[in-house]
Amino acid sequence: MNFELKSLDLAGCATEKCDALIVLVSEAFTPGKDALSQLIVQARKSGDLETKPGKLLQMYRATAAAATRLVLVGAGDGSARQVRQAVAAAVAVVKAPTVHKLLISFAGAAAQKAVRTVVQTVAEGTYVYTTTKSKPEGRKLAQVWLCAPDAAAAKAELALGTATVAGVELAKEWANRPANHATPTMLGTAAKALARFPKLACEVLGPKEVAQLGMGSFMSVAQGSKEPLRFIVLRYNGAAKTMAPTVLVGKGITFDTGGISIKPSAEMDEMKFDMCGAASVLGVFRALADLKPAINVVGLIPACENMPDGGAVKPGDVVTSMSGQTIENLNTDAEGRLVLCDALTYAERFKPRAIIDIATLTGACVVALGGVRSGMFSADDALAAALQAAGESALDPCWRLPLDDEYGEGLKSNFADMANVAGRAGGAITAAKFLQRFTAKMPWAHLDIAGTAWKSGAAKGATGRPVGLLLDYVLAQAAAPLVPAQAATKTVAKRKPAAPRKTVAK
Repeated sequence: MNFELKSLDLAGCATEKCDALIVLVSEAFTPGKDALSQLIVQARKSGDLETKPGKLLQMYRATAAAATRLVLVGAGDGSARQVRQAVAAAVAVVKAPTVHKLLISFAGAAAQKAVRTVVQTVAEGTYVYTTTKSKPEGRKLAQVWLCAPDAAAAKAELALGTATVAGVELAKEWANRPANHATPTMLGTAAKALARFPKLACEVLGPKEVAQLGMGSFMSVAQGSKEPLRFIVLRYNGAAKTMAPTVLVGKGITFDTGGISIKPSAEMDEMKFDMCGAASVLGVFRALADLKPAINVVGLIPACENMPDGGAVKPGDVVTSMSGQTIENLNTDAEGRLVLCDALTYAERFKPRAIIDIATLTGACVVALGGVRSGMFSADDALAAALQAAGESALDPCWRLPLDDEYGEGLKSNFADMANVAGRAGGAITAAKFLQRFTAKMPWAHLDIAGTAWKSGAAKGATGRPVGLLLDYVLAQAAAPLVPAQAATKTVAKRKPAAPRKTVAK
């Protein structure tokens, strides 16, 4: 889909020939003397059109516009949030197979600030997954023109919107793929494909290299699967090498049966979405390739399957993480934290300015926050505030949950340095407390996206979240003073790698 800006007022849009014209009518709409403005005035006066977000008035071949279909839609106060509601409602009624060219005009809306939102909402409303369908029917909508009196002022917002869409749709693509079409190896290939863009580089490590690093916790999760694990290292180099990077760590469990602690069969197919954290990291890097901000970013993806074969890790087994800390695996379905902890330790070598892990980690977070906000945990107030602000600006919100030391008491073990689970109470928090034990030397935040990464039911599919949140955070850091890498803490002392219980042949 191609998005373009046009410097046209409402009267100019009315003369453009297209399959559909959507006019966003905000509370601040000031009518002109043109026919379309007068139509809007009459519709509001009669009560047929309200400015409440999402309220519609549809017309076919209206004399006031050259468009085949005309949709007037209330845009409320013109804020990004209310414009999103308006565009979502309007796009839903113009998604006909015959609509190939669409115009969207701002009538009193805050055009410049809302352009990004319009682009993302149109893309969301017309997205179609096709990869594994025998007769794929993709988007019919090919061209979208965004009309505003001063289009030049909105160019930056258009660029941000289209880059965000590219990232979100890459994340959706890999999250939506069935597990046999999104193995760890395939995920590694997708990451390597991003290295074709300038400033991007990728390295993919296999079982042998991971064993040499001593990632015993990560390997223990993978040992029950015939699919070999992959550890993906992406780098975006937009600033000097001396500048500390932001590190994003995405959970990449490409399918999660629960292992020996096997899940119920109902809706287990949705466990293909257990790599949405990894998909979001890929999406951020895809967007960075277009935007080229002056910052360094590292993406780490520990990718494997969690399967229950004869070699699978058992409840009660003790494994040694890359940090040297030992872990008693009391529940093999709490595997995400076991792959993440080794990736967090690996991240120390980059001396990051901040590290953020993203994971579909706990059902407890879904219970706590539902599908509206992602759970966010951090002991660093500045980092937490920056993520909260990024979520609000991207309309991809998160909510900070506590990390009191008392929540970590349940992770005590008689047989290892820690257990991988505590009790049911506060499950999202105790999972974060587990990860916190591997991040003492770094500013760290954890995003639990179990409730926001995908939808179930008739609308089943990945949402692409939190690509928007992460992208806004990274771009804000690009505008902030750069931090020299030497200001970060020291890396972990080298230790002899623990021998893995089983390593899949590379």
